[in-house]
Amino acid sequence: MAGAVATQESATGLSPLRKARTPSHERIEKAMQMDIKQYMNEVGQRARAASRGMARAGTAEKNRALLLIAAAIRRDAEALKAANARDLDAARAAGMEAAMLDRLTLSEKAIATMAEGLEQIASLPDPIGEISNMKFRPTGIQVGQMRVPLGVIGIIYEARPNVTVDAAGLCIKSGNATILRGGSEAIHCNQALAKLVQEGMAGAGLPADGVQIVETTDRAAVGELITMPQYVDVIVPRGGKGLIERLMRESRVPMIKHLDGICHVYIDDQADIAKALPVAFNAKCHRYGTCNTMETLLVARGIAKEVLPQLAELYRTKEVELRADEEAHAILEGYPHLARATEEDWGTEYLAPILAVKVVADMDEAIAHINTWSSKHTDAIITENYSRAMRFLREVDSASVMVNASTRFADGFEYGLGAEIGISNDKLHARGPVGLEGLTSLKYVVFGHGEVRQ
Repeated sequence: MAGAVATQESATGLSPLRKARTPSHERIEKAMQMDIKQYMNEVGQRARAASRGMARAGTAEKNRALLLIAAAIRRDAEALKAANARDLDAARAAGMEAAMLDRLTLSEKAIATMAEGLEQIASLPDPIGEISNMKFRPTGIQVGQMRVPLGVIGIIYEARPNVTVDAAGLCIKSGNATILRGGSEAIHCNQALAKLVQEGMAGAGLPADGVQIVETTDRAAVGELITMPQYVDVIVPRGGKGLIERLMRESRVPMIKHLDGICHVYIDDQADIAKALPVAFNAKCHRYGTCNTMETLLVARGIAKEVLPQLAELYRTKEVELRADEEAHAILEGYPHLARATEEDWGTEYLAPILAVKVVADMDEAIAHINTWSSKHTDAIITENYSRAMRFLREVDSASVMVNASTRFADGFEYGLGAEIGISNDKLHARGPVGLEGLTSLKYVVFGHGEVRQ
């Protein structure tokens, strides 16, 4: 729909018509919204129709599409970087903050990782049609469960152009149709990637509407997408807190989501310091703008005076601001980027070179703090005590819980899922990085021999 595509958002997030509202402007805007409603309705109808073809597609066809897309990404790497550069220039001019710029950047390594992720998805077993838990009942019937696609998945994301490929790849392999709505800040890169996805789909003979990119950046399209349960089975939001809060309020479609990434690393008094230092440094400084970055460091009192000054020297190289509680502040006195922590810091996702630091008496206090303030995303313990490690795994109520490893590993690619469509800290259906199985459901299947119920 030309009218829908034309309503681009400005840098402020509002279309030009919304800046100065007059009665005539309101009539025009209403007409445009009606166009978007019609446009999204047509997208939904096509996705629902395509979902049947996607569910029927064989493993060979799906894998061929994935490998064709991967090859096209490698072939067009320079063109993708050029498209991304246009998005980055516009984002900088609009004053986008550093964490979002980091998410928007499509480096040469990121491009290679996208292609590798698709190849990894292609190499994974196809979950669709798998029958498990078969049991004979006394009546003679045999009862089991078959894994099936969810149907149509709507994915709404900001800044991250790699989501276009990761999401498309996982949905293709899991036999789902998908509607992708990327952010306006990545429009050029997303459009370039979408063409490559369509090329691979066509080459494998899959339904053309199996993967659709929403062509308008008008926010009204999001409002339509999340209120179309007749066409969309699940919404997966990948974006900032504001986006996800809005969807939680307005969506009439079930969601797979997490709101914050307030991740912790606890250094136990029986930790190996040679392990603790690089893990705690990597968990914070590898990348600041990701949801699996450590935001709070907890250190056992018995080891704090030894380990905190050494960590401070590492953090100094990255000019990380440390917001420390009273005990940690006393130990770190003289560190150039030191501030006193407030209660608000324990519940803040910084996405920046800022780290909350707290000294705790023991693991009991660490677990209590984590279960109070964590967003149930990813939390880690550094310890050589097996019993404490197992207690931490059992008692910390998060989607990913780690022993002696950086929280940055909480990622579908690193977990061997090929890629991830998102991370869920909910407890129903899917939890943690969501890969192929998270995009499927189970239905009961029954085999009989003419039995009737008595």
